[in-house]
Amino acid sequence: MSTPNPRPVVERERHANVLVAAAFYFGVVFATGFVLGAVRVTWIVPRLGERWAELLELPLMAVASALGAHETVRRFRLAGERGRAVAVGLLALACLIAAELGVVLATSDRSLPEYVASRDPVSGSVYLALLVVFAGLPAAFTRRRAPLDG
Repeated sequence: MSTPNPRPVVERERHANVLVAAAFYFGVVFATGFVLGAVRVTWIVPRLGERWAELLELPLMAVASALGAHETVRRFRLAGERGRAVAVGLLALACLIAAELGVVLATSDRSLPEYVASRDPVSGSVYLALLVVFAGLPAAFTRRRAPLDG
């Protein structure tokens, strides 16, 4: 009697792990952005304007992204798994963009082209760069550290 090949089960678990890890990473960063966005729109935009409010928020989002990516790599054991970490970052990015656009379209009377056109060119450009960083951070944290020679 032959034993079944366990490889398909392992591969399904690895794919599911990537999906759950991407959802976790997206959730951490989206929740942080949701809270910071509420603070930005309510208190900072009226005092400093849209550009400066967004520029002040972006470093905080970069920190949230880095902490979220680090925790995702740790929690889902992605160290040394660069390909899976890239997939996590790209899936989380797709979720983040979809969620942001969904919130914008649901809470404003602007169309998608109107929303894109309304973005500040300076803070919008920094935001786009941060999205690229967000997608790449899980892979950046996968490098295994060599033990110190003593």
